[in-house]
Amino acid sequence: FSHRAMLLWSVWSVILLLTTVDAAEEEDVRAGCSTAVNDLVYIIDGSWSVGVLDFDTAKQWLINITSQFDISSHYTQVIYLVHYTRQRSVAVIQYSDTPRLEIPLGKHQGVAELIKAIRSISYLGGNTQTGRAIKFAVDHVFASSQRGNLVKNRIAVVVTDGKSQDDVVDASMEARAQSITVFAVGVGTEITTSELISIANKPSSTYVLYAEDYTTIDRIRDSMEQKLCEESVCPTRIPVASRDEKGFELMVGMNIQTKAKKIPGSLVSETAYALAASTDITENTREIFPEGLPPSYVFVSTLRLKGISSKLSFDLWRVLSKDKAIQAAVTLSGKEKTVTFTTTSTTEKEQKAVFKTGFQVGTLYDGKWHQIKVLVRNRQVTGFLDDQRIQELMLKPVEPIYINGETQVSKRRGTDVTVPVEIQKLRLYCDPHQSERETACEIYSVVRSLSHSLYPCGRRRLRLCSRPTRTHGNTHEDLHLIDHMSVSIPTVLTPGSDVQIYNWSTRLYCSTKSVLMSVINHHSHLTSWLFVDFDVHI
Repeated sequence: FSHRAMLLWSVWSVILLLTTVDAAEEEDVRAGCSTAVNDLVYIIDGSWSVGVLDFDTAKQWLINITSQFDISSHYTQVIYLVHYTRQRSVAVIQYSDTPRLEIPLGKHQGVAELIKAIRSISYLGGNTQTGRAIKFAVDHVFASSQRGNLVKNRIAVVVTDGKSQDDVVDASMEARAQSITVFAVGVGTEITTSELISIANKPSSTYVLYAEDYTTIDRIRDSMEQKLCEESVCPTRIPVASRDEKGFELMVGMNIQTKAKKIPGSLVSETAYALAASTDITENTREIFPEGLPPSYVFVSTLRLKGISSKLSFDLWRVLSKDKAIQAAVTLSGKEKTVTFTTTSTTEKEQKAVFKTGFQVGTLYDGKWHQIKVLVRNRQVTGFLDDQRIQELMLKPVEPIYINGETQVSKRRGTDVTVPVEIQKLRLYCDPHQSERETACEIYSVVRSLSHSLYPCGRRRLRLCSRPTRTHGNTHEDLHLIDHMSVSIPTVLTPGSDVQIYNWSTRLYCSTKSVLMSVINHHSHLTSWLFVDFDVHI
């Protein structure tokens, strides 16, 4: 009888779980960085070089970051099992000669409780055994997680103010082998950059952070929060120049390339797609943004508004809840000659930022190709047209978006009617700094104006367009200066020119203006462009 009762109870539990999950899916659910299902382990330096006061400052930094998380997960409904799975689990390890587990994963189910536990951590003192601490986190802390495959991301943040007295390479490699993402935070002047790079994931420009000292560590709090968020909600990458940027390629995700008619783009080498009135670009938000949106991101679109589309008001891109409430949207109004950004609000149903200047007649709505860029940051949003800053507006605090609704492209406000439009690019980058790198060199007028106004040497900042190259061995056919972390030497600047290019600085040292002008003239025939920034020194 006992065995039969247990069997019946097991069956009933499964039925209850399935019913609960179905009920949860029927309800709309908010998702974002604060609700991400992660195991996050902080590994903080408690050696003698830190000291009691700086250790307290480091703890406060952890508290400031942790306070942004939704540990209790009040967004998840119905029963405790579902409630438990949609939350971030945080652990803290302090290390010196040996690591000490201060807070186990999943011990605290509320932010206030977790903050109290962090404040109560006492300073260890001792030597710096960073490698041993990382190994301890991999073997004992992450391994102790009770949520198994339910966890979307496993993240470690290593904070240190000096060189480790043991090897960090093997432990860090093992962490990455077990799909643990490792950030390295170096504090002060005694840190070893090569060691931080060995600890962290690649690229180091993303996973290594620096603070001058513990008194200034809070200056990198926003950056740390954003990077943790990107790991949580941005599972895909967009190939851009020499690196892959975390974000969402909406041309692919929204199936625009398969649903719309292929047409020539803004340049001979570019391809665009024409949406007709009969083209329905609608997808489930869970398929596009399964973990919601980050608090900061860059929305970019290269498009052409012709005919009726230049006169109507429509949502170029929008995210709707199940009850059709706007969660995020970029709205174009040909009648008002405005661009509006809509997002969530903690106090109202939605909030809007209307860019009323810079999009008038002769610009966005003139029937030519243009690039719109909307840079969303905490409490502010900035609009750009063809890489020119138009206006910056303030935002109120936002909520995570609902994800059980739909995401759509080019729809009349309040309807499912498609507005005909030609789209070449539709992307959302998770890193707000991508706004500086995502320029408008695919717009002919921008390229043309640069070719007439460029004076390479003698200007502190040089902006140059060039075509992505074809490579043969270690040489490049065309000028290809890419990324602020590494560059390539083009054949046109080989021996005899007064130019040297250094990896890791992307600085171009030149003695005469004619050197670079000859490069530009040499590539005046190019029709496909890559926009590059670098410093120039005479």
